[in-house]
Amino acid sequence: MVRGLLAGFLFLPSAAFAAVDGEVAYIFNSLSFLVHGFIVMLMAAGFCMLEAGLVRSKNAAVQCTKNISIYAISGLMFWVVGYNILYLDVGTWIGSFAIWSPSDVDISGCMLEEVSGCYSSSSDWFFQMVFVAAAASIVSGAVAERAKLISFLIFSAILTGFIYPIQGSWSWGGGYLNLQGFSDFAGSTIVHSVGGWAALTGAIIIGPRLGKYTADGRINPMPGSNLPLATLGTFVLWFGWFGFNGGSQLAMGSAADVDAIARIYVNTNIAAAAGVVTALILTYLRYGKMELTMILNGALAGLVAITAEPLMPSPALAAFIGAIGGVIVVVSVPILDKFKIDDVVGAIPVHLFAGIWGTLAVVLSNNEASLSIQLLGIVIIGAFVTAASSVVWFILALTIGVRATKEDEMNGLDISECGLEGYPEFSKG
Repeated sequence: MVRGLLAGFLFLPSAAFAAVDGEVAYIFNSLSFLVHGFIVMLMAAGFCMLEAGLVRSKNAAVQCTKNISIYAISGLMFWVVGYNILYLDVGTWIGSFAIWSPSDVDISGCMLEEVSGCYSSSSDWFFQMVFVAAAASIVSGAVAERAKLISFLIFSAILTGFIYPIQGSWSWGGGYLNLQGFSDFAGSTIVHSVGGWAALTGAIIIGPRLGKYTADGRINPMPGSNLPLATLGTFVLWFGWFGFNGGSQLAMGSAADVDAIARIYVNTNIAAAAGVVTALILTYLRYGKMELTMILNGALAGLVAITAEPLMPSPALAAFIGAIGGVIVVVSVPILDKFKIDDVVGAIPVHLFAGIWGTLAVVLSNNEASLSIQLLGIVIIGAFVTAASSVVWFILALTIGVRATKEDEMNGLDISECGLEGYPEFSKG
């Protein structure tokens, strides 16, 4: 009996699935934002574990402090000013400076032919908030082990409350870049490259860790304290990316939306896997070893690269895009060291360089995207974030300072910044 009913349901004419009730669409769209949003929230834990594992044991607790603080500060700043700068009354370059407040339920625009606004405003705020928190986390790992905690947190507040929302309004908010046709589905540039540019300026202005580079040009390796923890963090980030990319479909109120989300999941997973395998092979060929930290970052670079367009590529193209992300990591990490840019966790190759690649790769599958416009978006956003971040870092350097004292850096920031140690039973290393 049940089989008969199920068979009859499955073979209903396709027109039976052409539309759903407006309130049902509202519920499923809002649910998508909420469920994907709290999956993305797990990325905060992933960044925390990755960074705590890749720093030395004497700096683990301060990285944990940074990451939980970033998430909290991002949420408050995005509520007070960030969301409305990004989305409310955006002209060409910026939205409104106002505190966000939830709107009443409105399902008037919820027919499938007119889905704009067919979701809870609070669900949208939550989903967008966890994105800005991810951007700030990118900076944390790059400037680890020598940046003063208070200075970093002030920078994070400005990044999440103003810098990120202003540039985001140009595209996702309907501003200048959106009008030009710039395409960035889930944020290879709008989220990841923004964090990468901010991290690059911070790493340059703050300078490398003591002893990382010698006067005669040698590079002193500073291995992380807990590679199993860093690996766990990478897996958590990989999982969180399904929310990051899948939720960016921005709807789940129709069969077409659910099918699109499923395709996004597949392409996201394939790109990450290709990034891992590529980094694994290249490190073996280059160093004779399968270097774990490069492999972890190969996964993340593949994820960042596919983020700009995870829906339209075929699985084969998604693998190619992710694989190039893995190549970028293996090639660019030594280049940064050559220029004495000390990036503790590899955030700049992963989020900036792979983010640029992913934004350009949109044209491989999206026929409406223009390479020149994609380049325009990369350049304009990069120039703004670099200039704004540099100003903030320099002001902090001239006032309260951005770098820990030599003594504190040598002893580890856990004690000087937090008054405790992440691994008190072990000797400092």
